[in-house]
Amino acid sequence: MANINLIDEAEAAEPVLSIYNDIKKTFGMDFVPGMFKAMANNPAYLEASWNRYKVIMGPGKLDRKTKEIIAVAVSTVNGCEYCINAHTAVLKKLGLGDAEITELMAVVDLFSGFNKLLDGLRVESDIFPT
Repeated sequence: MANINLIDEAEAAEPVLSIYNDIKKTFGMDFVPGMFKAMANNPAYLEASWNRYKVIMGPGKLDRKTKEIIAVAVSTVNGCEYCINAHTAVLKKLGLGDAEITELMAVVDLFSGFNKLLDGLRVESDIFPT
C-alpha cells in the first residue's frame, strides 16, 4: 500500500488529466500506472518525468527492447519490484520468453557479483575505452 494518495483519473484535473491521457495512449493501456498516479501529487514533477520518459524511452539509437532490458537490469540491481514487474511484462510483450529473461537475470547476477568483488578488493581498471 502506498504511503501517499495516488491521484485517480476521476480526481485528476488539468494538466494531470491531459498527461494521463497521453500516458494511456502512449502505452496502449486503459489505465494509468500507479507510478504516475503517485507523481501526480506534484503536477510539475509528473509533467517533467513523463516528458523525460518519452524522450529517453522513445525512438533513438537503441531500440525499445534494448532499453527495456537495461530498465529491468537497473531495476533489479536497485531492488524495485514495481519496475521489475512492469519492464518484464513489456519485454514479454516484445517477444522475450522465460529463457531470455532468465539469461538476462543471470547477466545481472554475474556482474553484480563481479562489481562487489572488484569494489571490495579495490581493483583498479586496467581496460579503458578508446
